[in-house]
Amino acid sequence: MLIPNALLVFTFLSGALASSGDRNPEFNACVDRCQAESCQPLQADTLPIGLRLTRWTCSDDCKYNCMHYITDRAVEQGKLVEQYYGKWPFWRLGGIQEPASVAFSLLNLWAHARGGAKIRRRISQDHPMRSYYLTWSMVGINAWIWSSVFHTRDLPVTEKLDYFAAALAIMYALYYTSLRVFHLYPVRQSSRLTLSSKTSGSWIHKALATVCIVAYIGHVSYLTLLPRFDYAYNMAFNVGVGLAHNFLWIAYSLPASWSILRRFPGRPKSYRPGFVNQAALFVLLTTLAIALELFDFPPWGRIIDAHSLWHLATVPIAFLWYDFLLADSLDPSWREQRLS
Repeated sequence: MLIPNALLVFTFLSGALASSGDRNPEFNACVDRCQAESCQPLQADTLPIGLRLTRWTCSDDCKYNCMHYITDRAVEQGKLVEQYYGKWPFWRLGGIQEPASVAFSLLNLWAHARGGAKIRRRISQDHPMRSYYLTWSMVGINAWIWSSVFHTRDLPVTEKLDYFAAALAIMYALYYTSLRVFHLYPVRQSSRLTLSSKTSGSWIHKALATVCIVAYIGHVSYLTLLPRFDYAYNMAFNVGVGLAHNFLWIAYSLPASWSILRRFPGRPKSYRPGFVNQAALFVLLTTLAIALELFDFPPWGRIIDAHSLWHLATVPIAFLWYDFLLADSLDPSWREQRLS
């Protein structure tokens, strides 16, 4: 979640498929017995208020308790811990299914809020990229809100909201990156003769916005209208967009002798301030953070797993990214772009 966009791509690796644990006859017998004993109509309101507020049902609570009962036995007997419904067994906190992932998602939300505040405070209002970076901050906050909700309670609706918010963040990141790298942003131009200013844009800028909006609406519509959520397509779409985003920042950060882009308006291709390296560092760190997902393991203490560690790793990367955006925006060449 969010969230520099490349990190959000792999939220789609977690599916809602059956796992060995929930196919275990012992688990299903335990659930059936619990439901018969505890889930009669007159017992519907016996769950604690925290569970009811987060939409746990008696049947859900039976599955949770049976999952941990069988996991306790497996640990005692030295057997492998199994997954249930595509997830490792976690101790819940109140009604929160994955407390560590929720906490780390909220840290990412805070990182985007702090980054947005820094952009608002340090970048002048007439900078052509300021509004796009502030919008990116809000899109990132939105993505991590829904990541927190999804990890609080994994339901079909919260899953879709998490996925769609992450897809929006990835698509918007590609959009503002394209504006920045190819200098497609509207530019405020001023005239000494008339003492007036106007904002000039290009049809390419508007066309790019239209393509991104149509692509996102089509993506969400396709996944919403299908009888079953297409996890493979969802992942492929977001990986493709995320890789395109990363490629643009790698091109931006190439050494001066390899430069294929004019990084700053009014400057030669060879102009390369030191902070340009931070874009490449961002891509490297996001790749390393994503690699945490490959080391899927039973959660330590049934609290911390690879996915939650990945969410934790994205927090300092988010701070790094906003520092880079700020340094890039404060380069003196931006002032030279405005006509005088």
